Amino acid sequence: MVPWRLCSVVLCGVLLSNVIVSADEAAKTKEAEETVKVTLKDLELNLPKSWAESDKVNSMRLATYEIPPVKEDREQGELAVSTFAGDGGGVGPNLDRWVSQFASEGREVTVTKGTVGENAYHFANISGTYQKPVGPPIMRKTEPAEGYRMLGVIVQIKDKGVYFLKMTGPDATVKAQEEKLRASFGAKSEGEEPYEL
Repeated sequence: MVPWRLCSVVLCGVLLSNVIVSADEAAKTKEAEETVKVTLKDLELNLPKSWAESDKVNSMRLATYEIPPVKEDREQGELAVSTFAGDGGGVGPNLDRWVSQFASEGREVTVTKGTVGENAYHFANISGTYQKPVGPPIMRKTEPAEGYRMLGVIVQIKDKGVYFLKMTGPDATVKAQEEKLRASFGAKSEGEEPYEL
């Protein structure tokens, strides 16, 4: 026979663990709510409020956002959202172009594909030494930036168009935003399939 006091302790422990779980779930829900809805042509995004909008736009770049650095990084990251006429050159060539922006030595690449509703997407995660653009884009000058990461997304909105989300910056800063970037357009890593370049 189990003493009633022991049962009370066990019951209190179960109730306390439920309270802790509920508090964790509430915190996650609150974090998920701290976003702002952005509409860029046919693309709808829910972006974290900490991603500050920049004035860096042009005829192809619809918007740019500054990503706050994590503690160990001194430099912020950047998210550029673009669209092009037609399919923008195709999924494969664009993924290859992004990969080629990193030096081959020490480069790590993972590409997956998935769907959100009727829309297909490809998600590239590339790290290593990035050939970082410097100066005016027309000059096409770059300098090597070690310890960088890129999260590149190609979202194909059915019967509407193709959108490119390209986040670059110091490795830890960009890596910390991976699931938030997915969530911004309604994706989840679960259910994605590997994509071979």
